[in-house]
Amino acid sequence: MTRVVVFAYHNVGVRCLSALLGRGVEVALVVTHRDNPNETIWFGSVQKLAESHGIPVITPDDPNTAEVLAAVEAAKPDFLFSFYYRHMLKAPLLKVAPRGSFNMHGSLLPKYRGRVPTNWAVIHGETETGATLHVMNEKPDNGAIVDQFAVPILPNDTAQEVFDKVTVAAELVLWRCLPGLLDGTAQFTVQDLSQGGYFGGRKAEDGRIAAGIGAKQLHDFVRAVTHPYPGAFSDIDAGRVVIWRTLRAGDTGRTVAGTELYADSDALYLACADGGRLRVLDATLDGAPLDAAAFRARFGNDPIAL
Repeated sequence: MTRVVVFAYHNVGVRCLSALLGRGVEVALVVTHRDNPNETIWFGSVQKLAESHGIPVITPDDPNTAEVLAAVEAAKPDFLFSFYYRHMLKAPLLKVAPRGSFNMHGSLLPKYRGRVPTNWAVIHGETETGATLHVMNEKPDNGAIVDQFAVPILPNDTAQEVFDKVTVAAELVLWRCLPGLLDGTAQFTVQDLSQGGYFGGRKAEDGRIAAGIGAKQLHDFVRAVTHPYPGAFSDIDAGRVVIWRTLRAGDTGRTVAGTELYADSDALYLACADGGRLRVLDATLDGAPLDAAAFRARFGNDPIAL
């Protein structure tokens, strides 16, 4: 039976570990993360899944230590897999498995190499993304592609909704290409890195709404950073306004200097610098719900600049 060591976290880790087990692969060791108490944990637990199957689990702060290397070597894996594990694995670990080390990435490589690829794809208004299994080396997300599967990004999909699709795509990719990996017939395709770029991680502060942003760009930005992420926000004299959900709503017929929030009838709207308009479906002011009635009670009928 083929033996593997799995580095995994998050829903992609859960579903890909399940796929390995479903294909009858022997998982000799799982390396995962301890949940951060300061992070909103909205995803499944790799550790719980592994323990339910009697698989040994370790949760090191740093995987690139002599102790972790020794544990992986003792597991004698044929393959090493990484499924949404948050640390880069260095050469000593990657060389342990004689039949190769592979990573599942949440984009259609070579596009969106690096961190939080789903969020970046939504921010940039992409109409599709997906999951890619590729050879793992010391440079992030640039190894040869084993297989990939595309999923659509609909115009109002949030990043979490897209990530749910990417999770299914990752499971499908792994399930489809595992037989070829196991019997040695899988074909690898070298990436043309000029067809994509590298993107870094995102912080809560990166949710600040940019001055002069257009309506489509703002709509894409809002849906990319909404729940379970910290949200798109602007700080005004009255506090922090967070825009959680919007819909495209035509044009305003006027030009504004930046982005204005205003009430019209029973709804909130955003007027954008390019003349576009968004209907605001969900917003808060300092954590309290902000709808048209609450807006008028606080600010009257005049728009406020974000």
